[in-house]
Amino acid sequence: MAQIYISVGTNHNREHHIRMAVKELQQFFTDLQLSSVYESEAVGFKGDAFYNMVIGANTSLSVADCVAVFKAIEDRHGRVRGGEKFCGRTLDLDLLTYDQVICQQPVELPRGEITENAFVLWPLAEIAPTVLHPVLTVSYQQLWQQYQKQQKIWPVPFQF
Repeated sequence: MAQIYISVGTNHNREHHIRMAVKELQQFFTDLQLSSVYESEAVGFKGDAFYNMVIGANTSLSVADCVAVFKAIEDRHGRVRGGEKFCGRTLDLDLLTYDQVICQQPVELPRGEITENAFVLWPLAEIAPTVLHPVLTVSYQQLWQQYQKQQKIWPVPFQF
């Protein structure tokens, strides 16, 4: 079994899509660990604020199969593909890490957003504080402590 971390984000019908992401991911993965839900301003475009969280899970699926599951879930929830890179999303599921795998195909692992975006790093540090980043070999908690906190982000009360 591989330990994976998944970034979840939405800025359309946010509560519904966060709940649906968790519900659907439970069908494919085991031992889900849920971070708090965080609200943050849109990054890279003007738009509604996002809800984000990170989910840890175990899987026997390959990296490619995990990504295929995420795309299918996104599609079922109205994800529009082929548009601008920075735009609103009904549901965005990204594989952040897969054990300590480092690769570029079928996706970049570990995902660059881990160290670039507070809405990924803070919830990841919350549920995996002592886990080491596969490339930097520094814990996510240490990375969060060192992070230049310029992005506006705050936890929101959320009931699943």
